Amino acid sequence: MNEKKRLYNITTFGCQMNKADSERMGGILENMGFEFTEDPNNANLIVYNTCTIRDNAEQKIYSYLGRQAQRKHQETDFTLVVSGCVAQQEGENLLRRIPELDLVMGPQHVNRLDSLLEQVFAGNQIVATEPIHIYEDITKPRRESKVSAWVNIIYGCNERCTYCVVPNVRGVEQSRTPESIKAEIEEVARQGYKEVTLLGQNIDAYGRDLEGTTETGRNLYTFTDLLYYIHDVEGIERIRFATSHPRYFTERLIKACHELPKVCEHFHIPFQSGDNDILKAMKRGYTHERYRHIISLIRHYMPDASVTGDAIVGFPGETEAQFQNTLSLVNDIGFDQLNTAAYSPRPNTPAALWDNQISEQEKSDRLQRLNHLVSIKAAEKSQRYLNRVERVLVEDVNPKDTSQVMGRVEGNRLTFFKGDITSLKGKILPVKITQVRSFSLTGERVF
Repeated sequence: MNEKKRLYNITTFGCQMNKADSERMGGILENMGFEFTEDPNNANLIVYNTCTIRDNAEQKIYSYLGRQAQRKHQETDFTLVVSGCVAQQEGENLLRRIPELDLVMGPQHVNRLDSLLEQVFAGNQIVATEPIHIYEDITKPRRESKVSAWVNIIYGCNERCTYCVVPNVRGVEQSRTPESIKAEIEEVARQGYKEVTLLGQNIDAYGRDLEGTTETGRNLYTFTDLLYYIHDVEGIERIRFATSHPRYFTERLIKACHELPKVCEHFHIPFQSGDNDILKAMKRGYTHERYRHIISLIRHYMPDASVTGDAIVGFPGETEAQFQNTLSLVNDIGFDQLNTAAYSPRPNTPAALWDNQISEQEKSDRLQRLNHLVSIKAAEKSQRYLNRVERVLVEDVNPKDTSQVMGRVEGNRLTFFKGDITSLKGKILPVKITQVRSFSLTGERVF
């Protein structure tokens, strides 16, 4: 490739795990001598890091790819890469559909991007989707934020939820060692980061694949133990984590979050449905009573804790009465925020083959009704912040009002206040909350 024009662009779709993967790929590419460009049309290497959770996300990717594939016919030094979950799911089918692709690479191969590209530059068209052991993160990521850093602690997922494609595309669970995780956190602290978010598809499964037990026979490497182990890294002031699974969420973890001052009192615990028969069909492994018990325990130890989650409406066979059970759970718990989605059949998942699919119209109606309730309950939960002084970690300028900066309170509510980003970025400041909305706050800095 022309050394003067080694420019790359990465477009990321989907979840926090994908964002973290993109940051690692950016670090690898810059190690290889590439420079980042905001404009994909200026780049001579483009990566689309893809998501297959929902069909509309997948279709959007094909429209992006079609536009860039045309460039391959005019530009000899242009490289087109598809990574992530669509790449893993489709594999060689992607090459048949878009023969202009140079590299199709599943999530487990992210840390091998440099060696795979060397094969591409040698004239090969590569598909890397075979299951492999993910070797340790050795390249410093090109992190999007200068304030808050993602840190992967476990890859893959061993659950078999009947609607979910993730285990098929991200592979089996593989925990990083506590030592490597702590070393990465110490490195981001040296770089000036104030907050880390520990990531895992099912974070409560951390350590199940690592060998070692205590004298009582308990697994030595639980997620709770990891929190204690990494808590006192100097310079890090906030620790967050996602995503939790109700089946494995323990009172011991709740107590740890209560005891450890740096761990934010914010819990993201997907429940997916408030109906036990639907949860059983989903193979989630818990009941709505179990979920409610977890939330009541959290609020027993931390009455002010912020609770967020995920919910799916229109799962195959869901009746109106079963949907009402989901509305009841949302109404009773009062989430600070809820990620909602209409069920979308995904390839190679059991639920996609069932003949009791719900109509798109019914799914859309239920989603609209759920979102309306979510907004009402979130607005109610926001009221507790009014006139309180909250500590806000300043992340960026408010794009809608450049006289304001924005950041998050410990409970993860987005918060805006007047200030200069050049002097305030990365600082944790006291802010008196003067306005509350369903999903954000406005305040005034307290001097």
